[in-house]
Amino acid sequence: MRLRTSITAGLALLLTAGTAWSATSTPRAARSSAKPAASGASKSRGKRSRHSSRRERGQKAPAPERISEIQQALAKDGSFSGKPGGKWDDSTVEAMKKFQAGHGLNPSGKLDAVTLQKLGLGSQTAGVAAPMPPVATSLLATKPAQVPQRQ
Repeated sequence: MRLRTSITAGLALLLTAGTAWSATSTPRAARSSAKPAASGASKSRGKRSRHSSRRERGQKAPAPERISEIQQALAKDGSFSGKPGGKWDDSTVEAMKKFQAGHGLNPSGKLDAVTLQKLGLGSQTAGVAAPMPPVATSLLATKPAQVPQRQ
């Protein structure tokens, strides 16, 4: 019963503190309008807000050097005919589809980790499960130390 009362009192205290804190904080728009207008040259800020530079969603296109490596690997396999130019064009997509179909992969023509591994250009750990922790040896399996006997 005492535990239940303590928990209830603690929750009530947290709720009260949270509402008091939110009432004293002002919205960002209200704070910026309260500042006086800068006269003359505009002032630059030292640090940028972490929200101002948002990350772009999606995967970025490979660099031309990487595309040339992929085209060379496709040509070595016999899927790509032509000179590697570093541009992801229709002939590269068709060669990728041909390679993927020939190696039992989904022939989408798009780059993925499994395709890069099959080409010999991927990471050694991509698509591999996380390592298992080592199995602890049992204390019973180890030989007990020799203890001198008393007489």
